[in-house]
Amino acid sequence: MLDTNILISIVIFDSDKLKQMLIDICDKHTLVLSSYIIQELEEVTERKFANKKKAMTEFLFNLPYKLEYTPTTILDEKALSIRDAKDVPVLYSAIIADVDILITGDKDFEDIDIEKLEIITPNEFLRKY
Repeated sequence: MLDTNILISIVIFDSDKLKQMLIDICDKHTLVLSSYIIQELEEVTERKFANKKKAMTEFLFNLPYKLEYTPTTILDEKALSIRDAKDVPVLYSAIIADVDILITGDKDFEDIDIEKLEIITPNEFLRKY
């Protein structure tokens, strides 16, 4: 699973390193995105990068991914202790989708330790995989 900030960096900031990482993920793994991440991506693009809406829409349309729906009610939200409440649905989506890896550049995820979920940065992913 990729976090919103990674997707924005790929499309808006045109990061070649992240594009290559995405190609590797799509070729060798199954990319999973949650409905919350897609909604957040659309909102951030509209709010901060309105001139890139078409590029973001085309990117998502052509991106091969498995969609996982983020529940509107999160059970035991307090068990998911993370500083930024906006990150709870991202973390919860990754857990219930049973993904192996969540790739994020968000520092709020650094201290999260969940047994079945590896949370890493793009650089860590590129080094390991």
